[in-house]
Amino acid sequence: MSDPVHSARTLWWLFEPVYAVTFLQPESRAAFEAAGLDGGWRGYFAGRSAPLGAVDAPPVIAAFFSFAPATVERALPEVWTHASPEQALTARTEGSAAALARLLAPVEPEQVESAATALEEAVARLDCAGRVLAAANAALPRPADVYGRLWQAAAVLREHRGDGHVAALVAAGLDGCEAPVLHCALDASREVLQPLRGWTDAEWAAAAARLVERGWLTAEGAVTELGRVRHRSVEAATDLAAGRVWEGLPHDELDRLTTALKPIAALCREQMPINPLAMPPVNR
Repeated sequence: MSDPVHSARTLWWLFEPVYAVTFLQPESRAAFEAAGLDGGWRGYFAGRSAPLGAVDAPPVIAAFFSFAPATVERALPEVWTHASPEQALTARTEGSAAALARLLAPVEPEQVESAATALEEAVARLDCAGRVLAAANAALPRPADVYGRLWQAAAVLREHRGDGHVAALVAAGLDGCEAPVLHCALDASREVLQPLRGWTDAEWAAAAARLVERGWLTAEGAVTELGRVRHRSVEAATDLAAGRVWEGLPHDELDRLTTALKPIAALCREQMPINPLAMPPVNR
């Protein structure tokens, strides 16, 4: 944890699994369904976009970036006829808190409190300028329950990093389909990621052809050296944009946060039914 950029990536691997429980655990699905958001994607698009209000599809297509527009349009604005943004927010917080309470039963309550407080302190230091999803989530009321607090702080940090990642992808000249195509050519599973993002085979093939034309992929779909260089640049820009919040923190404070989060992240990762981000395992 010697510098803010390294800290940004290290801590991302630790708070991302905490955030992900809201869409990948039975308590979360049950909470969304109880709010009228059944079918999986209704809960996802309503829950994640609810901080923005009863938004239509175009802003969400832009903000979520790597989802096929048709996939977003099937959910929005139709989801708001089933639940209001306020109901979606309540469902995602209560479902996430219930999931974390079960998953983190082996963790001492004091450690959960320590991790939640440390992440909340990080959220308070965030600069959300240019980061719409992070700003909308940071403006939400603080949950009373410690598991809800832990989840919400992780969500703000995750969306903050995600907003910066989208900016890096746009700056690199990648579009919403080219980004997952490149990701799968590098180290992710197309069989998992393509249906999750909703791109058709024709859209996927067209995006791959554009990357071939630009010299990022070979005709066989392998990543070229230029593609690897460009990908590393995107990841470095993402880490740099996410690193400022960790600047100036003493090493022992960063180490305490890492130590508190590692077993929490590991327990959350162990129970993920899928691994859409191809995240490495977290060692306890």
